[in-house]
Amino acid sequence: MQLPSIESLRCFVEAARQLNFRSAARLVGLTPAALGQRIRQLEELWETALFVRTTRSVRLTNAGLALLPQAQATLDAAAKCRSAAIGTLEPPPVQLTLGTRHELGNSWLLPMLGAIKRQHPELTVSLYFGSGIDLLSRVRTMDIDCAVTSSRLTDPKLDAYKLHQEDYVFVGSPKLLKRLPLKKPEDAKHHVLIDTEYGLPLFRYWRDAPGGIDSMEFGQLWPMGTISAIRYLVLREEGLAVLPKYYVDKDLASKRLVEVLPQVRPLCDHFRLVYRSDDPRTALYRDLAATMNSQPLK
Repeated sequence: MQLPSIESLRCFVEAARQLNFRSAARLVGLTPAALGQRIRQLEELWETALFVRTTRSVRLTNAGLALLPQAQATLDAAAKCRSAAIGTLEPPPVQLTLGTRHELGNSWLLPMLGAIKRQHPELTVSLYFGSGIDLLSRVRTMDIDCAVTSSRLTDPKLDAYKLHQEDYVFVGSPKLLKRLPLKKPEDAKHHVLIDTEYGLPLFRYWRDAPGGIDSMEFGQLWPMGTISAIRYLVLREEGLAVLPKYYVDKDLASKRLVEVLPQVRPLCDHFRLVYRSDDPRTALYRDLAATMNSQPLK
């Protein structure tokens, strides 16, 4: 189906408003003859008359009256297309569901929602809480739009913007370590190692670091799912764990926790804002990541 040109519609709208082809031609920068040609093109395209012209007057036909509001709406939409293309159009409202783990969401992302709204007034963010594997799976299946996680990406369907560095520390209760010192690898058999799962995703940051001990065998391994549960048990002298440093900084400062084998500096990682690589809102995620990086990790 052949569509009319924007310029022809602009000529029609001005002629309909002025009901005077000479005046309309001046407004659109054409000669009266050229404007008349534009109107004839529309009439030939739709095989209907848009104006009734006599020597004394110009008036719209019923078809012209019906066309006028639609033609104006088309011109308005075309103007918005240009504004969107050159970046002057106010962005449309956007609703995002952002996944995160419980601890990071409560300590960092929830307090940040106000800053996000101030810098991105078009954006409304809802939070979904879950574990790293669950978060990546939900982004992949589009159950959530994006996620903040330090889980490593191996799925080619996912991409990410780097956020804050995440440092780790191997910690225990000073009372527990006084009762059961851990100064050499064989001492580990007297201790419980607490991690999120049996694969030891947290402990590997210490184990794989320069000077880390791969052969250290603990008496028991307790998988506890979340770092808040792990911290709770470590503070209760139930075991040892590698935890994000930002999460236990206050405990270290107050001596409720102390570092274990501090001569080994655990590897670090980064939080990432993860999204599907085929998501057309990449620029939005880039700007959102910049806002997140401007907020101190806590």
